Amino acid sequence: MPLSRTTRRLPSSRRRLLAVAPRPANPHTDAARSPSVTAAPVALAEQLLRAVRYDEATAATVEALATLDETALTTGLETDEQRCAFWINLYNAATQLALAADPTRYESRRTFFSTPVCTVAGRALSLDDIEHGILRRGYSKLTLGYLRLPPRNGFLNRHELTARDPRIHFALNCGAESCPPVAAYTPAAIDRQLDWATEGYLETTVDYDPAAGTALVPRVFLWFRGDWGRKPDILAFLRRYDQLPPAATPRLSYREWDWSLAPEKFADENPPPGQ
Repeated sequence: MPLSRTTRRLPSSRRRLLAVAPRPANPHTDAARSPSVTAAPVALAEQLLRAVRYDEATAATVEALATLDETALTTGLETDEQRCAFWINLYNAATQLALAADPTRYESRRTFFSTPVCTVAGRALSLDDIEHGILRRGYSKLTLGYLRLPPRNGFLNRHELTARDPRIHFALNCGAESCPPVAAYTPAAIDRQLDWATEGYLETTVDYDPAAGTALVPRVFLWFRGDWGRKPDILAFLRRYDQLPPAATPRLSYREWDWSLAPEKFADENPPPGQ
């Protein structure tokens, strides 16, 4: 089953999210199709995502990630900025590779998310491992994000972020139509990149009705409520991204999530000069 390639333009006022690294100047050369592999973990994950985006060879990068020494992985991911960029890029790349290899596996989403899709430093990892075990620090997806999963896995413990950042929900793409577009994240820019990704996603998915006193918001605010805290924290977050007036305290309702398979949904905008 061939996969169609799509790109999604961000809202016109938010076209600042860094797209996947640009295609090499001559995509028809062997060097472009089989780029040299770097050993730095963050660069490896971004390189894999770029290769997926531009139909380049991925086997060497996949192997390099699998055979990384864990000490080198830890050294290369010393900060939350490095960890966040690495794991988001890897999650998005691994998702696309898994769907390209066998789109039918998406028909059982429970299996799709829990079955290993990549190997890092000798450890086979599922999408659930990356999202919930590392990026969300082991907080259960079955408890609205309020309880951590005991017992914790040693590898996931060692590489988890030091704090949860709910903006990751607007950067991770699991292949569903409702997911945000895929972009490449870098440690140096990830804070503003996550802001731009969040702004762009909320612009198109939040509907505030002041007359009714309601706000329709993405379903991730319900599924992972604990990542924000409580309802006042969610409202503050929405105000931060200009989705609510300063004094508004609406009732929240949640959009249905469109699970239709929508692979290869890549951001196709580069930031303007100076951004």
